[in-house]
Parts: sequence; C-alpha cells; structure tokens
Amino acid sequence: MTNQQRQQNVSKSRDGGYTIIESLVAMIVVAVLMIAIAPVMAFSVATRVQARRVELATQAARTYINALRTGALEPNDQTNPGFPSNSPAAPTSSTNLYCVNFDEKPGCTGSKEFFVQGAWQNIANPPDPRTTGYQLTVRVYRADGFTGGPMKIKQQSVANSALGDPQAPLVVMETEIPPTTPGGSSPYRSLCDRLRQPGNTGC
Repeated sequence: MTNQQRQQNVSKSRDGGYTIIESLVAMIVVAVLMIAIAPVMAFSVATRVQARRVELATQAARTYINALRTGALEPNDQTNPGFPSNSPAAPTSSTNLYCVNFDEKPGCTGSKEFFVQGAWQNIANPPDPRTTGYQLTVRVYRADGFTGGPMKIKQQSVANSALGDPQAPLVVMETEIPPTTPGGSSPYRSLCDRLRQPGNTGC
C-alpha cells in the first residue's frame, strides 16, 4: 500500500513539471509571434498617421488656393504673409510662408500646423501677377520640418514612407489662378494669353 502511494505521488509531481514546461514554451511562442508582428503593426499605425497628415495638408493647400482666388492674399502684406513668389526653389525658412493652423493653439509649431509655399509662373513675368493671372505651384510642408535640415521640393510617398520625411512636402499641387484685380482680363482670356505660342494671334 505504501509503494502504491509513492508511485501516485511521483506521477503527480511529474505531471506538474510538464505543465510548467508547457507554459514556458507557450510564453516563448507568444513572445516570438509578438516580435514578428510588432513591426507590421507599427508600420500600419505610422502609415495611417501619415495618411491623415496628407489629408490635412491637402485641405491646407485648398485653403491657400481659395485665398488667392478670392484676393484675400496680397503681396507685401506683413500681417498675412504667404503671397506666392516667382522662385520655384525650396524654402529656406518659414518666415514668408502661409500658415494653416488646424488646432486652437496660436502659432505654427504643432503637429497639426502646416506651412504652404506658393510659386507663380507667367511667361510675361509681370510685376503684379494678379493683373494677368498665373500658373501656381503649391507645396505644403509640416511646421516641425523647419527645425531640421534643408527643405526639399519632391513630394514624399505615403505608401512606403511610414511617418515620412519632415523636410519633404506632403502635398504638391499645380493650378491656374485667374486675374483677381479690378479691370483685369477675364480668366479665359488670361489663360489664352499665357498659353498662346509666339506668333499665334488666335487662342
């Protein structure tokens, strides 16, 4: 009777040992799986954040274009800077850029603020492009991108950039801005004059 009890106690202790080993193996398997999927989860979250940032940057670009089309932005306006220049180069500072603020905090320093750069191009190159209309290139930069290295002009990709390059524009757009000064030509005539080839009098 004593031998039978000893055998039962030995078998119970062996079963308990197997349970601890199985638990350790299960923990190791779970840890390996978490390590394997963690980069994928982090990349998907970063891509979603970047896509939202691009969506806000697109809204900022449209706000800027609408301000130019309605004449709300004027050259040499110190209180509301951001009128486009005739230089297509990347900006070196945010001093004369148009600020679009999507939160309640003053200034353009947070993660939901953008600086918009506009560059106009007109074959006639008038002193005031509002009188003739112009082709506009718009670049939208993150506000925190100006604290790093030099800014870039090539738009970054959303698909493979994760959180993206802070110095690269989130959005690059091109559009036509019609004349916005009183007495200027019509939008159609402005576009016709700018697209007309030399020596061709028709549109």
